Amino acid sequence: MAQHRQWAAQSGPLHNSIQWGYPILPSIQIPRGALPARFRRTRVLIIGCGDVGQRIAQALQLVAAQTRQHGPKVLALTSSPEKAAALRQLGITPLVGNLDDLSSLRRLRGLADRVIHMAPPPGQGAFDTRSAHVVRVLRQGRLPKALVYGSTTGVYGNCDGAWVDETRTLNPTTDRARRRVDAEQRLLHFGQHSGLRVQVLRIPGIYAPDREGGTPRGRLLKGLPVLNAQDDVYTNHIHADDLARIAIAAMWRGKPQRVYHASDDTQMRMGEYFDLAADLYGMPRPPRVTRDAAQQMLAPTMLSFMGESRRMRNARIKQELRVRLRYPTVLQGLVA
Repeated sequence: MAQHRQWAAQSGPLHNSIQWGYPILPSIQIPRGALPARFRRTRVLIIGCGDVGQRIAQALQLVAAQTRQHGPKVLALTSSPEKAAALRQLGITPLVGNLDDLSSLRRLRGLADRVIHMAPPPGQGAFDTRSAHVVRVLRQGRLPKALVYGSTTGVYGNCDGAWVDETRTLNPTTDRARRRVDAEQRLLHFGQHSGLRVQVLRIPGIYAPDREGGTPRGRLLKGLPVLNAQDDVYTNHIHADDLARIAIAAMWRGKPQRVYHASDDTQMRMGEYFDLAADLYGMPRPPRVTRDAAQQMLAPTMLSFMGESRRMRNARIKQELRVRLRYPTVLQGLVA
């Protein structure tokens, strides 16, 4: 984020908003002070305020600071009271509640103007009970204007390397992906029948050098293998900072009940990605093995990612959300 602040300071506030892909906040489209206060102090609630959620909050604050306007008031739901102090230091108002405990979420009713829901489903079961609780609470109060949900590209299952756009039929092959499909359908149905504008972001692998576990370095240090060329799969990526910008753009610009691929422009197989990272870090490239050999050497979760191959089309985020990716490829993101 420090690099972003320096770049923004050099570029100026208006240029910053356009280049980052953020919507120009309403308060800088007309003379300062002429906008009603309800727009200057929009309340944005982040559900699931981990690394990406915190980047979203910091990005909102940075745009507001650079434009010298009142930005949105950012609130975050956290299930850990001990994290409240750290969130406050980031300028975020913490709200303690647990998505698995519906009674702890009552204070969210009618609280926010816009919601960004990045919390994962439970670790087991066929349904996302957490998103079900979010829907139940939101419908009990004044509805927000928009809700952005962070899903996964895993809802498509294996596509054998084909290009995939947002209209492709879903084919989840893991319980993890099925819970995401349940959340998507539940939230989109809620939006359709309530008038709430819902946007679903289907997110691939998230990376960033300043994100815990956000680069292939740890995997390379373990010397774990990748598939040989004939068995290798296409993999998709998004830099964490770009994901934050896409979520903000969807919150302001996204169409009602609309799905977006939050993916960059990279067209690369998984083994090529790890080879690229190894070369950048000056480390040995990972060994290549057959799929049968990988079955004996890798954990089931890692194998599940190696069993799905697809290439994500991302034209919709560029055309409808007007996002300009800061890191269009993983090479640019890892180097930065």
